[in-house]
Amino acid sequence: MSNFNRYIALVLVWGLAACAGGGGDPAPAPTPPTPPTPTVNPPTAASLSLPEKNKICETGVSVSTNQSEVTFTWAAGTNTESYDLLVTDLNTNAVQTFSNITAPSRKVTLNKATPYSWRVISKTTKTTTTATSESWNFYLAGSSIVNYAPFPAEITAPISSIFATITNGKVTISWKGSDPESDPLTYTLFVDLVDGKQTPIAQFTNITATSMDVPVQTGKVYFFRVKSSDGKNSSYSVIYQFRT
Repeated sequence: MSNFNRYIALVLVWGLAACAGGGGDPAPAPTPPTPPTPTVNPPTAASLSLPEKNKICETGVSVSTNQSEVTFTWAAGTNTESYDLLVTDLNTNAVQTFSNITAPSRKVTLNKATPYSWRVISKTTKTTTTATSESWNFYLAGSSIVNYAPFPAEITAPISSIFATITNGKVTISWKGSDPESDPLTYTLFVDLVDGKQTPIAQFTNITATSMDVPVQTGKVYFFRVKSSDGKNSSYSVIYQFRT
């Protein structure tokens, strides 16, 4: 073979090799699609069952002279893994919290002859969102009582320890009242700059309204509470305060 023919043969070999390996770098593999974020449904509020709302003679199971064991039950909320049960002594406003309950029921030992409220918080580890049930009152029975005292008034405004809104030199104090036997109630509002226990003015005694406009001075701390009476027995809210 002549040199010229050898040269042509080599050129053909090189060309075939270039064609076989041509096209540059291989195309990158396609990026897999990002999987969708799963939807997390928040818990729903439990429906309270027992003790019944505003029950006046919840007896529970007596465990001592002064205490009874009360069973709290509720209908389970959806998307819920656990519950917190909150039981409030309405005489002192002290709250007992029972956490991480996995069944819709809990037994609690409480003082007899005492009004309570209770509510349930539904929770799940899949989200920080929670759901809170209604709040129900009941009266844990003690010795035989002919007439039950009203439930202590629930203060609705102003919220304790905040700066109250002043309108025309006055602050509106409002509350909710209820009686285990649905007796009509009258109220007395105690409000002062000392301790919430000073003698109230006549205008604030034995009223049927559930709110009063109170004249105030700016730059002061006021203390207040509400007495509820059914004509035979009385109860007092805890003492609240507000700033002006």
